[in-house]
Amino acid sequence: MKKKIRIASGQGFWGDLIDAPYHQVTKGDIDYLVMDYLAEVTMSILQKQKNKNPNLGYAKDIPELLRKILPIANSKGIKIITNGGGVNPQACAEACLKVARELNIKSLKIGIIIGDNIKDNLDEIIASGYDLKNMDTGESIKKIKDKLLSANVYFGAFPIVEALQGGADIVITGRTTDTGLTLAPMIHEFGWFENQYDLLAAGTVAGHVLECGAQASGGNFLGDWKSIRNMSEIGFPIAEVLPNGEIIITKHSGTGGRVSFDTVAEQLVYEIGNPKEYITPDCVADFTSIKLQDLGKDRVKVYDIKGREATNFYKVSCSYSDGYSAVGTLTYSWPEALTKAKYGDKILRQRLKNLNLRFDEIRTEFVGYNACHETLSPQLSEDKINEIMLRVAVRSHDYDSVERFGKEIAPLILTGPPSVTGFAGGRPKPNEVVAYWPALIPKKLVTPKVEILEI
Repeated sequence: MKKKIRIASGQGFWGDLIDAPYHQVTKGDIDYLVMDYLAEVTMSILQKQKNKNPNLGYAKDIPELLRKILPIANSKGIKIITNGGGVNPQACAEACLKVARELNIKSLKIGIIIGDNIKDNLDEIIASGYDLKNMDTGESIKKIKDKLLSANVYFGAFPIVEALQGGADIVITGRTTDTGLTLAPMIHEFGWFENQYDLLAAGTVAGHVLECGAQASGGNFLGDWKSIRNMSEIGFPIAEVLPNGEIIITKHSGTGGRVSFDTVAEQLVYEIGNPKEYITPDCVADFTSIKLQDLGKDRVKVYDIKGREATNFYKVSCSYSDGYSAVGTLTYSWPEALTKAKYGDKILRQRLKNLNLRFDEIRTEFVGYNACHETLSPQLSEDKINEIMLRVAVRSHDYDSVERFGKEIAPLILTGPPSVTGFAGGRPKPNEVVAYWPALIPKKLVTPKVEILEI
């Protein structure tokens, strides 16, 4: 058993700093690189890509990233874990093996986790008595089943552990919890058991800290953000973990950003519900038990975390088609920019009404005034406003109404208030609205499967 392992965050989402993984494997010692690519909407995007091309459906950044970091990781013995396999871990793994062969890597094992995609099994699941009721509304998934784009179960850490125990150098999963990516190496290296709930909770908390990348090391910091140094070269967080579940959150020496009590504490409260019940497939962590100690020099100790047994359910993340939307913008300049923008909005709405178009929602924002804080925005004197962007969005199940809306924006330039600019990109086109359907499914109905591919 190792005395300590270092697990580095390499991505907080698909589209995060593309060089962060390279810096994590080159600027200091780490044992594992974990990269979180998935969000709920990402799965529907990937499923659409796979529907068009069966060889797609994963984060296409990954193979080219491996071209850059795999020789380094291979020589240093760094293992890589990512959920960037999306809805097609097999194709992602094959693309990565192709890169490895081109790099003349002689030995490489890639573990893939499949079985999370249940879209094609819904009829069987419903027939067994489980309607995958919406966790917010209680409605049966039968209501939107014919409009489903994706349906994926959130697996946890233990399928990844199985892949690591099978000798995988890289593990590529589908829809796996963000925290499971980080917890798995701890279970594997330290031999933690499924009933050691405090240890599993500690690893889960560490995963929660790492899952959003540099958000734990000074990025997006709500505190004294101006004091965060060298954010242009911000270092992503690293979890140093001991077998007893004690964790030190840190980053590579010499990188920008900051790891402090405040940056870690702020990340801990990100996207959680009941802090006493942070529910994952592996355990239920009690975030109110967490203790933090700032050790200085970008090192924060996280310890004394309590957990309890996991539930008998997996969460299911479903997406479905729910109509169409479009967004149009115009910019009005001083003087009376806000007055002009409001009047332009009034004219537009009346024209849409005169055309008898059907919308589920019309939403107007005055960017530069109330787009972020809406009704909480303070009143501003017109002479202090240099320009206002009018942004109008519509949503409807009627495609033709949304399309016609797009043709009514540009005419405002010459048939509305003066001093308008900022129209670019042509008429706004209807886009499919993707809605989210969260549900629960008994674990007994779903079985993760681990495969090992190698050269």
